[in-house]
Amino acid sequence: MTTGLMLDTGKPDPVLSTAQQVAIHELPASVLRYLVSSRDCEVDLLSTFAWSTFGTTPPGWQRVQAVCDFVHAHLTFGYGHARSSRSALQAFEEQVGVCRDFAHLAVTLCRALGIPARYTTGYLGDIGVPFVPSAMDFSSWFEVWLDGGWFTFGAKHNRPRIGRIPIAYGCDATDVAFVTSFGLHRLVSLKVWTDAVDPDRRTESRTQRPFAESPPLQRHATAAS
Repeated sequence: MTTGLMLDTGKPDPVLSTAQQVAIHELPASVLRYLVSSRDCEVDLLSTFAWSTFGTTPPGWQRVQAVCDFVHAHLTFGYGHARSSRSALQAFEEQVGVCRDFAHLAVTLCRALGIPARYTTGYLGDIGVPFVPSAMDFSSWFEVWLDGGWFTFGAKHNRPRIGRIPIAYGCDATDVAFVTSFGLHRLVSLKVWTDAVDPDRRTESRTQRPFAESPPLQRHATAAS
């Protein structure tokens, strides 16, 4: 079992609708890798669609939001649709997926539009949203480079969220898989939850289930397998 404590502002993801897209020749070298295709994100194969669909939208934040709106409406979420080998193009064609597929498709479309985008894997509790009775799992979202910095977006929920706990950033899920095995293995069980922690008493505050929360100042994340 792995546990950790993370300080959080308790505020939703920042929204800066005026953030502008940076010209490619002005981008720092460190973000250029997030413009090209990767194993799960076929930028070249979705480039024509991206420009024909989003090319007339205002560049910058509004263009990224337009991508999120499309992906959110285009894909149907369901754990039964999970497949570790599904790429962004396959998700686009099949119109189903889990959080990684939403992130992969959004990342791919943004890169095709010249916006650096990186895949993020982490934890995301249920702070500030209606109670969800299903078990919590690892989550994924993405970030884009606008106006000289990284901004968080999530095409699955398509709304600012509170209390994201990033584990790793990379080109895609293959780049930052939550588990990498060398040889055969069998997953017996997996439980993930995040709890609100009272910043004064350092105690966990749980409601109807281990992973249901109220807005905290500090976050406690646990993964058990």
